[in-house]
Amino acid sequence: MGKAMADLRDWLGEISDLRRAAALLQWDKQTMMPRRGADSRTEQLATLERITHERFISARTGELIEAAEAERAAGPPDSIDARIVSEARRLYDKSRQVPADLAAARTTAASDGYRIWVQARETDDFATFAPALERNFRLTREYVSCFDGQEHPYDVVLDDFAPGMRTGEVTRLLGEMRDALVPLIEQLAPRPVDRSPLHVRFAVEDQRRLVDRVLHWMGFSDAGWRLDDTVHPFEQSFSVHDVRLTTRYVESYFPTALYAAMHECGHGLYEAGIAPELQRTPLGTIRSSAIHESQSRLWENMVGRSRAFCAALAPVLAEHARGALDGLAPEALFRAVNTVQPSTIRIEADETTYGLHIVARFELELALLGGALDVSDLPEAWNAKMAEYLGVEVASHDEGVMQDVHWSEALVGYFPAYAIGNLIAGQLWARIRRDIPELEDQLARADLWPLREWLREQVHRHGSRYGDRELLGRVVGEPVRVGPFIAYLREKLAEVYQLDLA
Repeated sequence: MGKAMADLRDWLGEISDLRRAAALLQWDKQTMMPRRGADSRTEQLATLERITHERFISARTGELIEAAEAERAAGPPDSIDARIVSEARRLYDKSRQVPADLAAARTTAASDGYRIWVQARETDDFATFAPALERNFRLTREYVSCFDGQEHPYDVVLDDFAPGMRTGEVTRLLGEMRDALVPLIEQLAPRPVDRSPLHVRFAVEDQRRLVDRVLHWMGFSDAGWRLDDTVHPFEQSFSVHDVRLTTRYVESYFPTALYAAMHECGHGLYEAGIAPELQRTPLGTIRSSAIHESQSRLWENMVGRSRAFCAALAPVLAEHARGALDGLAPEALFRAVNTVQPSTIRIEADETTYGLHIVARFELELALLGGALDVSDLPEAWNAKMAEYLGVEVASHDEGVMQDVHWSEALVGYFPAYAIGNLIAGQLWARIRRDIPELEDQLARADLWPLREWLREQVHRHGSRYGDRELLGRVVGEPVRVGPFIAYLREKLAEVYQLDLA
């Protein structure tokens, strides 16, 4: 390794350390921190963001990148070092357009917004939350204004979570997905399926044991992972050897904790599977939230709600439920967890209606960011979208406009990643089923190692080495498409409802 490359790696490693330290403070804020620590934590996070941002956009970073580019000019363009330089250049060119004071202000507003959201959500008080939401969208518009030459203002925030993707492409993909889902939902939602096994009393301490067992099947390691409680489940890693998961327990509905934990563990497996040699470089994190969500949604749904895995899960559920699920048949569990039943809560939505929750949020974000919708009118607009797409009536703000954490933390542009992630998961699943013909037998006996290793080799180990298009081209040979996901859904639902849905 040449001197210029070594110097750049050292510099970027220190910046990575600062970002990881801030992430640790964020994790603590949502899990362990006492409420009275909120004001100090906001100041600490803003300070760290300002220092890290100023360091990264400094002339020193530009000089080191230029020197490394010159040093690597004659080398192979696909080497790890070459990719480190090109990713550092991409991030540097984008970040230096944002003033450090604005970066710190957005961090402050996001931290305050989260604290206010948690408190307002407990009392179903949107009026208290609205000023924080208005500030987050105002600062997001200021952030967007830092960038010239965009076809659509939303392109800027979308690029933060799905680099290279544009608003027009997302609009097309979500529209195609919506048009396929709506008639499917209309056909299946009126058909009754017994969901009573999901609504038994299941003590939280017993759910903890259940979740622990399933996560260890997936690859959870006591030496390098931990699981904690939170208001809204999330995953955070600080290295490949330090992965933190969270979930939320509801005594009367065990799927909340179980499937949220599987979802977040899917994220964690991705983070833990990054090649160790990429640590402390721009490749040692995951650039695309869409690819990230493809992993979590794949584990939560394509594994967790599969007929095969239900054969392994049903007896374990009965074992931990203190008699409430004795005699639970795998087929009954499979049908219950895959019922098409429109509801108000995104994270508890069935796999089929979930996509319409994202379409509604995407359309609301476009309107809020563009100024066509005022925050004060958001609850009414939200409720109208839920009625239009899902035919459900929203009874309160905490099951409506205040259910998600994202806008409280100014994560504008993130929601499409869930739907695009579903589509990518559909493409990956089709390839996995071809490459692992014994997959169903393995899932039925909770042997998840072959699937986990396939994903690690094909997706996880690369970190941010490849963009979405290049990674998908390498693994599935095509860009994001709606068809494979819809075909997967139709095949599964045909089994659930015993209908011909071809």
